[in-house]
Amino acid sequence: MSGRGRFIAFEGGEGTGKSTQARLLAAALAAKGIACLTTREPGGTPGAEAIRALLLDPALPQWDAPAEALLFAAARSDHVARLIEPALAAGRWVICDRFVDSSLAYQGGAGGLGETAIRTLHQIGSGGLLPDVTLLLDADPRTTSARILARDGSAADKIGGRGMVFHRDVAAAFDRLTEAEPARFRRIDASGGPGAVHALVLDALSDLLQ
Repeated sequence: MSGRGRFIAFEGGEGTGKSTQARLLAAALAAKGIACLTTREPGGTPGAEAIRALLLDPALPQWDAPAEALLFAAARSDHVARLIEPALAAGRWVICDRFVDSSLAYQGGAGGLGETAIRTLHQIGSGGLLPDVTLLLDADPRTTSARILARDGSAADKIGGRGMVFHRDVAAAFDRLTEAEPARFRRIDASGGPGAVHALVLDALSDLLQ
């Protein structure tokens, strides 16, 4: 493959199937002969994974929103510099389970910091990099609750285990982001099974896969 690769991010609330769909998309791209890698946020590099442990370990005290935003921005900066940008420059597709829109929704929206603060941190740390396409997975709360229970049992991480009001605010923030940037966001009904949702993902990316 020649030229710069494509950057695809999966976003959405807890239990919407982002990790599963990222893996399925990577397999579909590989079958088409498209070089790609899957990664996640926070994480993806040794330094960012170390910060992930600080952010999500339920045994540690809860960070306030400013500290949390700074940690996410630091992890993302390392992730972009050491993994995402080199892969894109080499012509590979990068499929990321969460990116900056999660910070905008969680810390900026539900956490009350506002979009400006998050975008400023992102500009400083990661040069303002945005995905070519952001796939927002959306499912009703009953479906996501069942998935979270099956996945985590009673061991939710420090962010995923926050209350219903917080996650409702996250969903509202994602709605605002989608409305503000319709050219970048593509909303996916994630209420079906993995195969059905995967088909919707491929359809949403059909213009890039031609």
